[in-house]
Amino acid sequence: MNTLRQATGLGALLTALVLAPATLAETIHPAKISAGDAAGAIFKRPDMIATTHEDGHKTEDVTSLLSSDGRFASGMYKSGKTRAEITEPYGVDEFMYFVEGGVTLVSSDGTVTTVSAGEAISVPKEWTGTWITEGYTKFWVIYSEDPEYFK
Repeated sequence: MNTLRQATGLGALLTALVLAPATLAETIHPAKISAGDAAGAIFKRPDMIATTHEDGHKTEDVTSLLSSDGRFASGMYKSGKTRAEITEPYGVDEFMYFVEGGVTLVSSDGTVTTVSAGEAISVPKEWTGTWITEGYTKFWVIYSEDPEYFK
């Protein structure tokens, strides 16, 4: 029986060694944003998307995680001064935690919500109103029913 255990153990080891490269390539890891990233280093990554919008304000966006079904994502975003009228529903459910700056959201009914650095807000996909900011940096987490949203 001792020999059988040894053979089984050796067989399992050989199988693990043969499968190890494939297993390692498919291993899924958590998406971490380090303290350095949060302090701004994340915006130096090669996958950072910089955009200059029609009104001239600039944004930088980095996605740290996109779920396998394409409906959930998280990352960091930086925006310059802007004012945007959101006349169509926002379209996604988004949680935001502001690291710097802030935003004032004026809902369609006139309700004003101001969010500053160190505070968070969740905006539902049905929200409409006006988005006003002097600039900010935020962590974001978005859920979208449409897996094409993040493409």
